[in-house]
Amino acid sequence: MTWRFWMSRLALWFAVLVIFESASAASPEEMIAGGSRKVVKLYGAGGLRGLEAYQTGILVSAEGHIVTVMSTVLDSDEIDCVLDDGRRYRAKLAGVDPRRELAVITIAGEDLPFFALLESDRVAIGTRIFALSNLFGVAVGDERVSAQHGVVSAVVPLEARRGAYEAPYQGDVYVLDCTTNNPGSPGGALIDYRGQLIGMLGKELRSTASGIWLNYALPIDELARGYREILSGESQFVTTNTITAALDPVFLGIILVPDLLDKTPPFVESIIPNSTAAQACVQPDDLLIAVGGKAVASRTAVQGALGRLAEGDPVLLTVVRQGSIVDLDLGPLQKEESRQKLLPAP
Repeated sequence: MTWRFWMSRLALWFAVLVIFESASAASPEEMIAGGSRKVVKLYGAGGLRGLEAYQTGILVSAEGHIVTVMSTVLDSDEIDCVLDDGRRYRAKLAGVDPRRELAVITIAGEDLPFFALLESDRVAIGTRIFALSNLFGVAVGDERVSAQHGVVSAVVPLEARRGAYEAPYQGDVYVLDCTTNNPGSPGGALIDYRGQLIGMLGKELRSTASGIWLNYALPIDELARGYREILSGESQFVTTNTITAALDPVFLGIILVPDLLDKTPPFVESIIPNSTAAQACVQPDDLLIAVGGKAVASRTAVQGALGRLAEGDPVLLTVVRQGSIVDLDLGPLQKEESRQKLLPAP
């Protein structure tokens, strides 16, 4: 047999292989439809000064575990979760990972579609992707979430901020060439062209270096580790203790930004001179993320966490400062008569 005969046979074999792979591979439309069934729309607190009342989440277990971004949307007693088919559930916040700004919520579902959350290898630059999210709150019922397509354009450490708030996560993220930095997008799913989950869309943030809004996603290996740490108790969990009294941090010398929504993030506006907070080096623009090791996401949550402390208990605060997480010890909680002296004059 001549070489032409074998070349023709080889060409025929490649043609059959291409036809087989094309027939067995799902189309982009099928990938989007399959991925969208595992993405949920979340509604909670917010609605003022850029604090959106909605975002996106990703189903990661058949029992209803959902990963999403840690935000003020979740700082609500009523978090509504809407599935792709329109089913509605009341979600509960199970725990948060302040460093990755990751949260886990749960719904009482069974046999739900979900993405397998595995610590798989990161994808290469140039990988084609779909970003699935409820950007701009377009979908409210059984409407499908929005899909954007693009590529992973870079893998770089996250150095970003929103207003005075520096992002505490400084690890690598995927930078995307599609515009995912939109209200409602945080917590959305990033999938590849095989329909596999490769990351979670991040918050609306600007680059600290250039001031440019970032379109980025947390890689799945970081997502999986954060999820595992929350479920195992290694990260900050949300408590369900009943709040018996609220204690304003002004008694410690901390004045937080005005709370117009009752859900405003607990940024420090100023410090009373010579106060307990001043002595402990609490600084303006600090963002309180935990009190006594328990995560807080709003001024109300800070007051509640302080209110659960008894006189003499240590006051331990965790803050985000210039991109780093800082633990501060304010000493034992003083008696009420001593705290009253720190109240500003009326």
